[in-house]
Amino acid sequence: MKIYTRTGDEGDTGLFGGGRVPKSHIRVEAYGAVDELNAALGLSVEAIADEEIREWLGRIQQDLFSVGASLATPGAEDGSARGAIPPIPVRRIQEMEGWIDLATEETPGLRGFIIPGGTRGAASLHLARTICRRAERAVVRLNHEERSDPNVVKYLNRLSDLLFALARLENCREGVPDVFWDRHGA
Repeated sequence: MKIYTRTGDEGDTGLFGGGRVPKSHIRVEAYGAVDELNAALGLSVEAIADEEIREWLGRIQQDLFSVGASLATPGAEDGSARGAIPPIPVRRIQEMEGWIDLATEETPGLRGFIIPGGTRGAASLHLARTICRRAERAVVRLNHEERSDPNVVKYLNRLSDLLFALARLENCREGVPDVFWDRHGA
């Protein structure tokens, strides 16, 4: 199988289930941001020292392929074009809430805004969190123009919260304190 197809040379791309749209289409922006998020999480997995966090992120990376496939398939939200596309793992939303609770119990209380950073792993999770928020915004824009599975926004919203909590947990488990924003200047 060849990697290049030349079918996108004119600036459009194919969607799952058929049809073509411009590469600038909001649907492509949405699933592209999810793809970028997944790549950022791949870097995070390699930078994180904690095995438990790495395992959780591995599950999420698998989920994000289902999220991206759903976004790339018009009609997937009502089942009309679902086909072989795996469902959005809605059960993971509750599981992520449990992971957030565990991380919050283990980390010191929040006393202000946190500057992204700390360990390399924590910093990479903060970056992934911002990409996740961008993906969420793109999906919300998509939902204003076309329909998509409403669970995608819920999933991404919870995931961004989780990434924040995991960045703090990674720092805590590595003995690196969070850096808080000094609103009065340094």
